[in-house]
Amino acid sequence: MKAAARTPRRPRKGTNPALRDPVGVYCRVRPLSRADHECCIEVVSDTAVQLHPPDAFRVCRNGEYRETQYSFKEVFGTLVEQKELFDVVAKPLVEDLIRGKNGLLFTYGVTGSGKTHTMTGSPGDGGLLPRCLAMIFNSIGPFQAKRFVFKLDDKNGVDVQSEVEALLERQRREALPIPKTPAGKKQLDPDFADMIDAHDGCRAEEVDEDNVYAVFVSYVEIYNNYIYDLLEEAPFDSIKPKPPQSKILREDQNHNMYVTGCTEVEVKSTEEAFEVFWRGQKKRRIANTQLNRESSRSHSVFIIKLAQAPLDADGDNVLQEKEQITLSQLSLVDLAGSERTTRTKAEGSRLREAGNINQSLMTLRTCIEVLRENQLYGTNKMVPYRDSKLTHLFKNYFDGEGKVRMIVCVNPKAEDYEESLQVMRFAEMTQEVEVARPVDRPLCGLTPGRRLRNQAFREELSRKLQLRGGPVAAGPEEQSAAELFFQSFPPLPSCELLDINDDQTLPKLIETLEQRHKMRQMLAEEFAKNVLAFKTMLQEFDSSVASKENYIQGKLAEKEKTITGQRTEMERLEKKIKTLEYKMEILEKTATIYEEDKRNLQQELESKSQKLQRQASDKRRLEARLQGMVAETSLKWEKECERRVAAKQLEMQNKLWVKDEKLKQLKAIVTEPRAERPERPSREREREKPLPRSVSPSPAPAVPVAPLRPRRSRSAGERWVDHRPAGHVPTETLLQPRVPRAITVEAPSERALARCDRYLLTHQELASDGEIQTKLIKGDVFKTRGGGQAVQFTDIETLRQESPTGRKRRSSPPDADPAGSECTDVETRCSVAVEMRAGSALGPGFQHHAQPKRRKP
Repeated sequence: MKAAARTPRRPRKGTNPALRDPVGVYCRVRPLSRADHECCIEVVSDTAVQLHPPDAFRVCRNGEYRETQYSFKEVFGTLVEQKELFDVVAKPLVEDLIRGKNGLLFTYGVTGSGKTHTMTGSPGDGGLLPRCLAMIFNSIGPFQAKRFVFKLDDKNGVDVQSEVEALLERQRREALPIPKTPAGKKQLDPDFADMIDAHDGCRAEEVDEDNVYAVFVSYVEIYNNYIYDLLEEAPFDSIKPKPPQSKILREDQNHNMYVTGCTEVEVKSTEEAFEVFWRGQKKRRIANTQLNRESSRSHSVFIIKLAQAPLDADGDNVLQEKEQITLSQLSLVDLAGSERTTRTKAEGSRLREAGNINQSLMTLRTCIEVLRENQLYGTNKMVPYRDSKLTHLFKNYFDGEGKVRMIVCVNPKAEDYEESLQVMRFAEMTQEVEVARPVDRPLCGLTPGRRLRNQAFREELSRKLQLRGGPVAAGPEEQSAAELFFQSFPPLPSCELLDINDDQTLPKLIETLEQRHKMRQMLAEEFAKNVLAFKTMLQEFDSSVASKENYIQGKLAEKEKTITGQRTEMERLEKKIKTLEYKMEILEKTATIYEEDKRNLQQELESKSQKLQRQASDKRRLEARLQGMVAETSLKWEKECERRVAAKQLEMQNKLWVKDEKLKQLKAIVTEPRAERPERPSREREREKPLPRSVSPSPAPAVPVAPLRPRRSRSAGERWVDHRPAGHVPTETLLQPRVPRAITVEAPSERALARCDRYLLTHQELASDGEIQTKLIKGDVFKTRGGGQAVQFTDIETLRQESPTGRKRRSSPPDADPAGSECTDVETRCSVAVEMRAGSALGPGFQHHAQPKRRKP
């Protein structure tokens, strides 16, 4: 009889979506290989590590760096032993395995961070894998089924066979010429003998003793995104060896992923299981790289399957009901380390291996990111499990088929700082992913303690048979009940009759038979009494069990109500915690942004302050310079103003003097007789004899007086060029120009200018009243640097004639005062006024114009 069951993962009803557990992430720091190496990772507490950027990293980043902390469920330092790590991380997974739940444990880290050492261990110090095997067999050792009672099929299921079928299967396997699994008492391989601690008594606390168990192990590796069976025994062909064939992933009827055609070996002891593992470990692909002498080039997956089924009501045989069969699974994964080809100097096949390793790890990271986003923000994005064989194989665990644990292994040396930083970020993100909690398996409904009662019955029967003198040499499990019953009777005497007169043999035989008959009656009576007592005991036990069940059901109902209320409260608190964590995350990000803005504003403020200080300094220097320039300019303008005032005063004095001179000349002309031509006195002579003038202010004593420019008398010792155009019209003005020693020309020539020192131009034009106005323009002749001549004009004299109207000249009476008559005579005889003005910037000039004078009354 066979019963099949497939239970690595029950249908979706086997999980409780309302209850979720986060992925447990632990951190282990390996010690430095050399004490003089720079350390960049520090364990700050039992749950946190801190990363310090190395000195070389700070130089590359222009000195800008910051220390970062990462939190884990628990952190194990460099001095932590393998036993302590196992008790915290792997022991709960083994206990769940025995309870019928699945588990996944994998190590993650960069190359050379101690992943394989954590999983496998070293001589004298076994890792997590041998300790898990030891705990499993220490817990279920007395309750294991005989070999081949449980039989795995090719569709990720398990069959249960009877004792006879298992015996036939064992005999058939022994007859086949195939490598047999190692026995428990065989001499162990010295390579791993000291990795297994035979004295380690670690075992699970809750083991169902009414079940029978069987352990199956398989070992595969994922190399270049292909799955290979490390336990497959391929026939060896020395002439044409065949490469190993890759395996295919399939999905069973419960949507669980498994490796089809994978070798699964049933083991009965820790030593046997670890020897199977070691046989596959020798086939695993490793290589020597720049970073690790024995670098794993593939992801290894060691799968432990535990099949269990309850005993029947008598406690003798395995229950043949497939609904009661459970198959749980624990996967121990040693991931290959992520690495940079620039550091490993990989080429060829090693380069391709590194690329596939990094690609599979990147796919794992992407799946974790999508799961986290779906859970945090309620999205329904498709998780890309199929992009890699690694994630496709373990997608059931992340969908809610057991606990998931990850051990992050880090190397604190400075060269691995950037890779360790990426590993820490991935670990921090993985902790935020939650996996649905699987429910407990249902009870079988049979009376507990069946195995113990059956064992007690056998021991009691053996004891009674021993007391009655029956043979007890053979074990009770190896003798039938009939043999035991017949051995309890007295032995029959010899029935051979050798003599007719023998009267002892028959009486002895009759006596023996009578004794056997009496004993049989006694046994029958005793059996009847025992049956009656046992029935009574069973009835009492059933009634007590029923009352206890009722009591327990009531208590369970109360507990379930309490648990339901507590679960509701826990769900509410978990939601509140998630909301608060989300708010805290937002606040932390906001605070980080504000801190960054604050630093930027502080830097901007410092730069602005420095700029303002520089501007203030420049302003002070500019003010000082401007003050100096203002002072210098003020002094300069003060001197210029003084100079201009002095020049103006001198000019006014000259104007007054010229007017006085002209008046004197006119007076002299008027007073002189008409027959003689008046001779104008020279300015030097008049200057030597100054007349008192009440109307002319005296020049300021502080201003030096420039020598007056001589006028007409200056031409006495100089030669002139008298330039009179051809159309010159003689006028009858009282004052006529008289130029001594002059060369008269109609057009100036270079020869004439070279012989003279002064230049006179006579220009005539019509005035506004129609009279001819004559202008005498004077200038100095200079020699130029090129050998020519140049004229600089200095004075302009204007001769103008006006006709008086309506005015008659009156002679003075004879008795008039001479002085008064002289003045009157002048006014009467000459109605011409002489006025001096500044003709141009070249110097003062004369303007003669005749105007009628109003006679005084």
